[in-house]
Amino acid sequence: MNKNIDNIKKIIFLAFMLGILGMVSSCKSDRSAKSKANKPLENKEIIHDKKEIVDQKGSSYQKENKKIEEKPVESYKKIPEGWLEVIESKGIILDMKYAETDNFTKRKIYDCGRCFLRPEATTAILMIQNELKTDYGYGLKVFDCYRPRPYQQRLWDAVPNPDYVTPPEKGSMHSRGLAVDLTIIDENGDELDMGTPFDYFGKEAHSDYKDHSDEVNKNRKLLKNTMEKYGFKSIRTEWWHYSYRGKNYPLDPWIWDCL
Repeated sequence: MNKNIDNIKKIIFLAFMLGILGMVSSCKSDRSAKSKANKPLENKEIIHDKKEIVDQKGSSYQKENKKIEEKPVESYKKIPEGWLEVIESKGIILDMKYAETDNFTKRKIYDCGRCFLRPEATTAILMIQNELKTDYGYGLKVFDCYRPRPYQQRLWDAVPNPDYVTPPEKGSMHSRGLAVDLTIIDENGDELDMGTPFDYFGKEAHSDYKDHSDEVNKNRKLLKNTMEKYGFKSIRTEWWHYSYRGKNYPLDPWIWDCL
């Protein structure tokens, strides 16, 4: 009888010990699982994830840049349909700044200087030229017209600052053939005083700058009123820049042929 009782005690003791061991093992497993769940990523993993994020944020921009650079390719011997060239024989003086180094980048952006615009903008420019000539004996001097997307890329590569240059993936109105940079010249071909040179990026170039002379204000007003009369709109920070309103076109990559 006593022997049976001893055997039962041994069985109960073993069962108790097995239960304790199971609880300990279970706790360790739980702690291990929680530890893995709460454990931060190693530095290598974090760097890898960050790199992927950077790649995702930058990849479309990089691909866009690559795409822009791949397309310029050949210049067009024949002007594509839907474009007109503004030439000096129309009475307008062309001083295409980005075809030389005489611009704020100090680099030659265009292979050569020609002025192309969409038909609506071209027609309006010729009407403006005619009015200035008839009423004042004045004319227009043009600094920039259509800017192919590959040239916009070159400009961005030279000065990658959105305060001064429109990012290529966004696109400038110049790249749609609807923007023109210009000033007024007198009967002798001299530029009227507009307070600053072309491509001057300071407050003095802003249309709302108050400290210019009466002569400068009068000249700017003449340019602004005449341009707006024929469908162009100015921007606050550049007295020379006007975009034709009422039409829209996609960004275009074609490049004119150098004659």
